[in-house]
Amino acid sequence: MDNYMSIDIINLPMVNEFFNWCVLFLEIIGDLTGLGYEAANILIFVIIQPSLIIIFYLLWKYEKKRNRFKRN
Repeated sequence: MDNYMSIDIINLPMVNEFFNWCVLFLEIIGDLTGLGYEAANILIFVIIQPSLIIIFYLLWKYEKKRNRFKRN
């Protein structure tokens, strides 16, 4: 092993608690919507999150372009 200090993330209680909370949240969303854990996970992290990133990027570009024309 290298001389660098390594942190074993798997054994950090705070990380485990956060992960467990996230899994519980996805299970609740899956139960409420009737989709299940896997489908809720796909819906949130494969469809909604990337879509929001793209939408906010496009809005940012639009505002940047609009503000450039206002200054001139």
